[in-house]
Order: sequence, then structure tokens, then C-alpha cells
Amino acid sequence: MTLALLHTSPVHVPVFEALRDADHPGLALRHLVHEDLLARARDAGPDAVRGDIEALLAEAVAEGATAVLCTCSTIGGVAESATQSLGVPVLRVDRPMAAAAVARDRVVVLAAIDDTLPPTLALLAEEAGDRCVDIRTVLVAGAWARFEAGDRDGYLELVAAAADRVTDADVIVLAQASMADAATRTATPIPVLSSPRLGLSAAAETAG
Repeated sequence: MTLALLHTSPVHVPVFEALRDADHPGLALRHLVHEDLLARARDAGPDAVRGDIEALLAEAVAEGATAVLCTCSTIGGVAESATQSLGVPVLRVDRPMAAAAVARDRVVVLAAIDDTLPPTLALLAEEAGDRCVDIRTVLVAGAWARFEAGDRDGYLELVAAAADRVTDADVIVLAQASMADAATRTATPIPVLSSPRLGLSAAAETAG
């Protein structure tokens, strides 16, 4: 079994390799890194890259992928919608995290780019269903500029500081997979959820 992972940044590759080694030894991963997809989705909307995503995933399936995991929250919904046409499961990395988050009453979502918020909020609403959940968002000022500059520590510190400023919440959601390590830098007593480990576990089960 082979799990293809669609990334929009190369920083995700070692993260998911480490999680695979720790939690799912023996699972074959194939990494597809296409940074341009996020840039174009930010400029013209996620639907603008739908055709390219479907073509990339179809190629991965033709080469043996038994499931696909999209690690980018901005284009995750578009990727997920390709499941039927591809004939294999396509999962978005943040769905298991969203399901866990909306089991609580008050959710605060942290994001480094505003384009991530609409698809994340839509996913949370979908997972919440009829359940009434108070969801608030925080855009972490300056964080994405640090990420794009390659300042990973600075990026994570800004995200962690934003999490520590959150009050009146039952859970904090880190909307982007790249934020995951910020959870280990926080001092907040509020649970902080990130997507990589939960998403990979769900995808590994599906790929098998």
C-alpha cells in the first residue's frame, strides 16, 4: 500500500516522514510537493487549481497510490472532492482535527494566512452538523511572512504566542499543518489541536 501526500511546501515532508516512522512503520509514502498550487489558490481561489490537482492525483494513483492525503488546508476541500473520479480515497489532513474540535463548545481557530480560514470554517461547520459551536478566528499577524522567509522558529513562536493569548475557549485549532510544532511551545492550559498526526493516522488506515 502506498499513500501519496500532496503538499504545498517542502517543510511538510520531514514532518510526515517522522510521524510515519513513529506511528506507521512500513507505510510507503510518496510526496508530491507543488508550492505553486497554494500561491495560485490564494490569487484566484481554490477552484482555480482544481484541474491541476485532479491531474496530479490521477498520476499518483496510476503509479500505485492506494490513497491520497492533502496536507494543505486551503486546497484540501478541492482535493477531497476528487475521491469519486479517482476511485481511491482522498483525505484532507485537517478533517479528523475538525471533528475532534467541534466536540467542544468554544473553538478558536488560528491561521497564518486568511485564505485558510474560509475552507477551515466550512469544514468545522460540516463536522459540527446541527451541534451549536461557538467558533472564533485569529489571524496571526506577521507569521506567514516569517514562514515564507524560512524563519521557522520565528513563525512557530508567533503562532505559540497567539495561542497563549487566547481566552474563553475550550480548544484551540491550528488551521495549517505547518503550525503543528507550535503546540509544543505554548503555555496555555487550553488544549491545542494540530492536524498532521491525526490526519496521517486516518489516511494510513484508509490506505491499508
